[in-house]
Amino acid sequence: MPLPPPVPGPAPAGATGRRLRAVPVAAGPAAVEVLLPALREALSGAGDPVLPHAAGRPPAPGLRAGEPLAQGEDDPHDPTVVVVATSGSSGAPKGVLLSASALLASASATHDRLGGPGRWLLALPAQHVAGLQVLVRSLIARTEPVVLDLTAGFTPAGFAAGAQGLTGGRRYTALVPTQLVRLLDDAQTAGGEGLAELARFDAVLVGGAATPRTVLDRARGAGVRVVTTYGASETCGGCVYDGVPLDGVRVGLEAPAGRVRLGGPTRARGYRGGDAGEAFVVDEDGTRWWRTADAGRFDGERLEVLGRLDGAVLTGGTTVLPSAVEETLLRLPGVAEVVVVGVDDAEWGQRVVAAVVPAVGTAVPTLEAVRAHVAGTVGPHAAPRQLLVLEALPLVGVGKPDRAALARLAAGG
Repeated sequence: MPLPPPVPGPAPAGATGRRLRAVPVAAGPAAVEVLLPALREALSGAGDPVLPHAAGRPPAPGLRAGEPLAQGEDDPHDPTVVVVATSGSSGAPKGVLLSASALLASASATHDRLGGPGRWLLALPAQHVAGLQVLVRSLIARTEPVVLDLTAGFTPAGFAAGAQGLTGGRRYTALVPTQLVRLLDDAQTAGGEGLAELARFDAVLVGGAATPRTVLDRARGAGVRVVTTYGASETCGGCVYDGVPLDGVRVGLEAPAGRVRLGGPTRARGYRGGDAGEAFVVDEDGTRWWRTADAGRFDGERLEVLGRLDGAVLTGGTTVLPSAVEETLLRLPGVAEVVVVGVDDAEWGQRVVAAVVPAVGTAVPTLEAVRAHVAGTVGPHAAPRQLLVLEALPLVGVGKPDRAALARLAAGG
């Protein structure tokens, strides 16, 4: 049965002080039974703001579930709908305040870019912004989402079964790079039913972490209509598709490092508790921005993200952006996935470390091969001095590589 659309409008009188409602989210279809109605009510202004969290794991105390929103955290004419907890990979989790207008602007701009509304397959945890937006898009499109059961994790077979439940009209889903890699690898080692189903989608949004070019080439070669997304919880999820900002989204760069700033109607209201630091700023002309931790280039039409400024490695007096080394290593035969980090080193200040997952059925790359490949492409200064060979990368949040865990592993030898 189609879901009624949300009706944005003013919140009830005295909206400031509405209590933040914690909603546990199961790793399966039950997630929608509770969260979807709560989102619909909050979007209309008739319900309390929602704090989704994984079932069995209470939200961080600092998010103050059950307590009223403070002055400045709500607006009677544009109510706060949801507080999304960031992954906390770089510190204590923060609660990102997302308003009705921001969520609706993001969902509408996404459908406009993809060619119109459709049915969505939810393949991500609904408490994270990418999964949450699948539900919001379904609400405004008046369609029922199909939800994968992720209780036992993501599997190509499970994805295929879920995809077969989507019928009629345009079909969309959102994945993280690790899920896409699993579907591609499954086509090499098993029946590949999941990849075949993926190729039937009208668009497959991929984000949450940078997607290696080699993975994108493999997917597109298999007929998958991949759309790369760039953004964060602070921008209602992806707001730059294939390098091009969604309608209304603004991109700016800060000198001298080229720090990327994102603005426009999808920008979050701020953080729960108001501790925004220098993340949210307002220009003299009144333009409101969220400052990312990424360096980039922008030619007025297309954004190229070069890598994280806070992840740069200072080795031997030279700065190395991990993304450049990662992109190069993914072109080395035998490398399926790679993450580059820096760890303290008595001689170099920091040493470059490459954590590699070997490709299926290939020989494990050696440190000598890795160093030679990077030195000949990026330069000798960027050549890794340590190699970690792993069966799988540690992940955090919705599917981002856990760089802190990898740095600890490397530091331990």
